[in-house]
Amino acid sequence: MLLNQTRLQSLCAESSIDALVATAPENVTYSTGYWALSQWIRRGPQSFAVLPARDIAAACVLAPTSLLDQLADQEDVWVEDVRRFGFFHMDQADVELGPLDRELVRLNALPDRKDGIAALLSAIRDMGLERSSVGIDELGLMPGQWEQLVRELPHCKISPASELFRRIRAVKTPAEIERLSRVAVIAERSVAAALAIVEEGVTEMELARAFHTRTVQDDAFPVLGCIGFGTRSAMPNVHPSQAPLRRGDVIRFDVGGRYKHYRADIARIATFGEPDARVKTYHRALHNGVNAAFEVIRPGVTAAEVFKTAVEAAQRSGIPHYSRNHVGHGIGLDGYDVPNLAPGSKQVIEEGMVMCVETPYYELGWCGLQVENTVVVRADGPQLLHRTDGALQVLA
Repeated sequence: MLLNQTRLQSLCAESSIDALVATAPENVTYSTGYWALSQWIRRGPQSFAVLPARDIAAACVLAPTSLLDQLADQEDVWVEDVRRFGFFHMDQADVELGPLDRELVRLNALPDRKDGIAALLSAIRDMGLERSSVGIDELGLMPGQWEQLVRELPHCKISPASELFRRIRAVKTPAEIERLSRVAVIAERSVAAALAIVEEGVTEMELARAFHTRTVQDDAFPVLGCIGFGTRSAMPNVHPSQAPLRRGDVIRFDVGGRYKHYRADIARIATFGEPDARVKTYHRALHNGVNAAFEVIRPGVTAAEVFKTAVEAAQRSGIPHYSRNHVGHGIGLDGYDVPNLAPGSKQVIEEGMVMCVETPYYELGWCGLQVENTVVVRADGPQLLHRTDGALQVLA
């Protein structure tokens, strides 16, 4: 199961919340295992989950009829109480159906609750929560729906819960860590596949194609593919173009895919030919910044302390003017989970958090350099979730 049940119950008790309602796609998938395709790829479609804090096994998922096939066909779904809403027609052949088709027929025969909010109101009342304290993840609601819920549930204490869900998701379960490790290694291998085709004149787009092809071959899906050469590498969000590689160029990767809904985000630097002294010095300083952060990442340390350590190490190591708004972030179903390794952040590092620690440097007219590694926090420090540590790669 992806859901950290113990953490959910603990944080709900701390916040005096009796039940949570997941509405954003990340939170519905996290809470129930249900990945609702339309909800993930465009705005508008909705699916919800209701989770009583004291009895999580009694959770229910509210799904549009058009997406019931995914509920029937996804191995991660653990919730037994399914409620459907909305019209969707399917024909049925006059043959003996297999187990999957029979399950879909069963789900389609469930009562139709008309629309998502009607289904949600019905579930809250059926579960005896209409006079309780309910935290609702506000991010997946459409305009006017929050007000409708408040109006229809006058005796229910409703509060926003998107940040509470982020805090719950911050500490990963073993199942989540396994997926995050797998996708981090896939990203790493995809970088190697792209670098394997390097020659003079190859384009950024050709490297991107090699990178994403390997990602798909490893059963993940493309998400992030910032790949730039030379001065273009200094653009923080560089989109691969037809720019050709020239000898002496820096090649910057800030990349990652998605495996079983979980994200990767790593950065790697290579040079086509021997790098000059400044590239070597600056990259070493950035690498030192990440490694210094690893030295202080422990349960109980604040995100601000990690930020300060990384920036000061990079400054001491050769970039005295080095400046950043953050040096990393949590990662999971979302590309930016808790914590945010930023100055002034009071977020506390906890065992089981998975985070990307990074020290990018962008200088327009010169190049961009970046080291970014993914770690899981253990009691005695961080554990790298991939095989390489971001050292500078020099290609002949």
